Amino acid sequence: MPVLERIQAEVEGHPIVLFMKGTPQFPMCGFSSRTVQALKAAGAGELHTINVLEEPEIRANLPRYSNWPTFPQLFIHGELIGGCDITLELYESGELARMISEVQKA
Repeated sequence: MPVLERIQAEVEGHPIVLFMKGTPQFPMCGFSSRTVQALKAAGAGELHTINVLEEPEIRANLPRYSNWPTFPQLFIHGELIGGCDITLELYESGELARMISEVQKA
């Protein structure tokens, strides 16, 4: 499967997808770590993650797919939400918890 199709399948196949450096248990950068913490604090129990350090093709092509240059990248319902800063802003405003609760109802 070509890499852009694989990225699209991941994004469309899971309600919440986080492309990050490392894993939720062992994040390999502070931005990825803070994003996972915000998602968990907002109530995301089921979190599908892809470690871009172990997937060099995805790491190289995801910015082209999403038009977003940095990692982590959070997708909810197939839509790019953003990176660490946006996720933290959404968390602090309460919006992230609302988005996650909608995902869990669906």
